[in-house]
Amino acid sequence: MSVPTALRFVEPQALGYRRTWRASVFSNFLNPVLYLLAMGASLGTLVDASADPSGAGLPYLVWLGPGLLAAQAMQTAVGEGAFPVMAGFRWRKTYVLVTHTPLAAEDIAVSTIVWQTIRVLQVCAIYAIVLVFFDVVDIAGAMGLTLVAGLIGLAFGPATMAFTARLKNELGLTNLFRYAVVPMFLFSGTFFPISQLPDWLAPVAYVVPLFHGVELARAVAIDLPTTLPWWVSVAYLLTWAAVGTTLTLRAFHRKLVV
Repeated sequence: MSVPTALRFVEPQALGYRRTWRASVFSNFLNPVLYLLAMGASLGTLVDASADPSGAGLPYLVWLGPGLLAAQAMQTAVGEGAFPVMAGFRWRKTYVLVTHTPLAAEDIAVSTIVWQTIRVLQVCAIYAIVLVFFDVVDIAGAMGLTLVAGLIGLAFGPATMAFTARLKNELGLTNLFRYAVVPMFLFSGTFFPISQLPDWLAPVAYVVPLFHGVELARAVAIDLPTTLPWWVSVAYLLTWAAVGTTLTLRAFHRKLVV
């Protein structure tokens, strides 16, 4: 597998998105605006009047914004690694067809990971721009947040692909979102500090990749100190990316090589 060959499958995915981008660009702008208005500007006024989750005298909207962007990176990566990959294997069987070209199974996997990362960066760059307009971060903070989002995407995307490649039907994807993505979204420090979780549940957050992504996002955007050293969170997310990529390469080879 050479890098130029492995990236050839990125182009058809980009061409396919070029025909459908109009359906998603509106929601990419609308979702962060609605979240920030509902959870930040509206609920935030009540939180600011009674508590300070940041511990640094920051408005709730400023504290919340980077966490929401980190959660968006996770949701985008998982979404791109779930149903499109299931379609490639079982519904449209695109991956099976591509194996009849000079591309190998590993080329398809690497290209898909690259495309997922591009999508995460695209969606989260838009989210970061919205945060700038809400005066949550400055331009430098927005650029840093986008880079953190890419790291979060690499932690979640390949792992989701490896999981999806082993499924026989889409029921497993429904369970993935219901029992993994939603709990991580709610209880990884996005909306409130994990110190407010029950004593038996708080330590679990430390093994959840999104918690480390949220920590890094707030450190980069609003200069909040991280619970753990920042390099620990970076190393943990990179470990997830490396393990997920390895499992994905094996899963694609097992599924597509007869």
